[in-house]
Amino acid sequence: MELVVSSAELLKGVLNVSKAIPAKTSLPILENFLFVVADGKLDITASDQELTLLTSLPVDVKEEGNIAVPARQIIDLLKALPDQPLTLKTKGEGSFECIWNNGNSSLPYFPAADYPEIKGVQEDAETVVFPAQSLADGISGTIYATADDEMRPAMNGIFFDIDTASTTLVASDSHKLICYTTDDAKAVQKSSFILHKKPAAVLRSLLDKGEGDVEIRFDASNVVFTYGPTMMVCRLITGKYPKYRDVIPQNNSNILRIDRVQLLNTVRRVSVCANKASNHVKFNLAPGQLEITAQDLGFALAAYEKLECDYAGDDLAIGFKSSFLVDILANMDCETVVMKFMDARRAALIIPSEEEAASEKICGILMPIMIS
Repeated sequence: MELVVSSAELLKGVLNVSKAIPAKTSLPILENFLFVVADGKLDITASDQELTLLTSLPVDVKEEGNIAVPARQIIDLLKALPDQPLTLKTKGEGSFECIWNNGNSSLPYFPAADYPEIKGVQEDAETVVFPAQSLADGISGTIYATADDEMRPAMNGIFFDIDTASTTLVASDSHKLICYTTDDAKAVQKSSFILHKKPAAVLRSLLDKGEGDVEIRFDASNVVFTYGPTMMVCRLITGKYPKYRDVIPQNNSNILRIDRVQLLNTVRRVSVCANKASNHVKFNLAPGQLEITAQDLGFALAAYEKLECDYAGDDLAIGFKSSFLVDILANMDCETVVMKFMDARRAALIIPSEEEAASEKICGILMPIMIS
């Protein structure tokens, strides 16, 4: 195997896929990148057998071949090199050279045949095309609401509910539920899958520029995301996701309309004095005003702040876990937020104001906590 490539482009390629290199593994071969050189390009693969990343680079191919190269050493070397043409070629059994303008290094390699076979999706897999920016926004807007629940693994990921008119991404930890809906992605027939939050976070990082489209192909076991020269393959969470639409409140008649950043900052300030175990804050709502209070009697802590707001409904006292409320408000990007309540015991609906373009895209549901 022999090729010539820009050292900066090679570094970019290996860093793109390095997120799939396992920190610990019982298979030492997975601590390597798989390099496959053919047809004028270099395919770089990294995998932990649950998540696989593959990217392609155009290179000047002198001799085709494939080897597994140590990930840590090749990354460290490329980071230390200024951008310049770099020649990679095998020499004898078990080692290859990296040759640059005024030096070279010799590194070990391993047979490509030892690298595990990467399983993709079946030929009859479903296909959806998703604009990269919408997909990145959907993951960012929901991933923080996923759970860490060994008993219910389906809750540890993002549910992709794909319909003929729109797609909804859903995440919930049973205390809060977030839905992100977009009509930029749709399918010929209704389908769905659950993507674990770890590969979801990796996918979001790959979509940092948000340009172009992402092709998604999935079957009952695996999903393949293709974005430009990069492909991500991962296993799906098996299981049935709860009927999330059934828990979205439809008739909450007490409506609070308030500046999102103002509410977020107030909750953060007041929650400093909340009980550290419960993170409790209390809303006292009356027409035209909102009072937010918190206290920790054990340490003689208390905080109180009054806000002017647009509130239409009955006088209401309701409690929330402040960290959950902060998560939802901080991950919305609207100027004005609307909170709809039924009473102190039932879930509150949190959405952007109807005047904003994001109003149909995102909604949050937050369960209250009992207050004395």
